[in-house]
This record gives sequence, C-alpha cells and structure tokens, in this order.
Amino acid sequence: MLANKAHIIVVGNEKGGTGKSTISMHLIVNLLKDGFKVASIDLDGRQGSLSKFIQNRARYIEKHDVFLPLPEHICAMPANLTSAEECRQDIEQLEAKIEELSREYDVIVIDTPGSYNHLFLAGHEYADTLVTPINDSLVDLDVLAQINPDTLKVEAPSHYAELVWDIRKKRATKGKPQMRWIVLRNRLAHLKTRNKGNTEKILDELSKKVGFFMLKGVGERVIYKELYLQGLTVLDLDEDSEVKIPMSMSHVSARQEIRRLVSGIGLDKLVLNRAS
Repeated sequence: MLANKAHIIVVGNEKGGTGKSTISMHLIVNLLKDGFKVASIDLDGRQGSLSKFIQNRARYIEKHDVFLPLPEHICAMPANLTSAEECRQDIEQLEAKIEELSREYDVIVIDTPGSYNHLFLAGHEYADTLVTPINDSLVDLDVLAQINPDTLKVEAPSHYAELVWDIRKKRATKGKPQMRWIVLRNRLAHLKTRNKGNTEKILDELSKKVGFFMLKGVGERVIYKELYLQGLTVLDLDEDSEVKIPMSMSHVSARQEIRRLVSGIGLDKLVLNRAS
C-alpha cells in the first residue's frame, strides 16, 4: 500500500477519441502555473499523445528561449501481452514509479489508453480523482450505461461503470479514501439539439445511480489542436507569459472554458487537502 503524498488524478475512459489527452495536458499546465509540483504518466505509450505534447513543449522552450513550466514525465510502453509475467512486471514497475513520484510531487496526472489492458486497469486503481471525458453523444454512452432504445431510460450500468465500481470497492477494503469520479460532457456542440438534450438527461439519471459528478468539458475547437503542435495551451497565453501569440476571441473563449472546467473539478482544494 502506497504512502502517498501526491494527489493522483487519472484521466480515463474505455473508449478512444474522447479528448483524454487534451484534458490531461490542460490540467497539468494549470496545476504547474498554480505553483504545484506535478508529475505526469502516459500509459498509452503506443499512441503517446500526452508524451508528444510534452516533447513539443520542450522543443518550443528551446527554440524560442522562453520559460514554460514542465512536469516530470514518464511514458509507459505496455508489454505485448505475451505472458502473465510480463504484465506483472509492467504493473510492478508502474507501482514503483508512482511510489517514487508520490514522495516528491504534489500531484500525479495519469493519462490512460482508450482501450482495456493491464496498465489501463492498474492506473485506474491509483485514482484519488477519476476524470472521464465522454463525447456529448448518445453513441458514446455505451461505456457507461445500457440504455433502452425506446424509452432512453438507463437499464443498467455498462462495463466501464462496473469497472469503476469494482475499483471503488477494492479501495474501500484497503482503507483508502473514496475515489471522486467526475464525468465530463466533452466536445460540446454550440447548438442545442435533441441528441444533446437526451444525453444530458441520461447522464444526470446515471450519475445518481453510480455516483459521479457531471461537468461540462471542452468544446470542439481548432485552437486546441493548433496549440498542441507547439506544446502550448490557452493557459500559456496570459498577459504575463513569455509566449507572444496574439489573442483572438477563440483563444479567450477557450481559456474561459478551461478555467471553468478546472474550477468545477476543484483541483486546488483537492491537492491542498491531500497535502495537509
């Protein structure tokens, strides 16, 4: 059992393309800019979206000779699942790394793959806070709930919700604090649609059944992808920043969106409570 100092935030969903890495990198930069010592772990080493963002950021710093905060970053490449022994070694290495980082850092942000494997499960088991981005669409709700197609009522939790429930029970038996689970309605459309309204109602019903908090995530904005290539976020474009990129209304709206999200998650309070 880990003697954690760090608060561990896991960004996870058993589905790809929901914006996990985008959320992860903004949480990391926000925490760094607030003065916290942050480590990050990319458990999706094959795709490596978060790792590439960190690399892009380091290159931008060197190229432009500016100061931007960087986390201590680890990229984990999972075994090829050829043997149970290799999986066990992967998990032991992850545990050792988290234990080491927990003694030195205030927060560890773990970005997980978009499909189930042994590191996906192991990473989730360390979550003090689990953040699950989900596309704001009925199509993507299948990881959380079995939905009656005629009534659009939740019939039962689905595989990912059941996995989180099992992890919560396991944490309770080990005497660990209860995991806080936050589901983000991500990649929000700007227009109201019937699908959007139905999605919100279903998630609201499901949140009461399986116990998560629901928040608005981020919209589908080109600016996030453009800044990713430079290793930047909209949070790096403050007036006091050394990054001199002209601010547009799109930048301003995106920054407000991220700040609303961070405030909703309550990162500062979570980390400070853990540190005390």
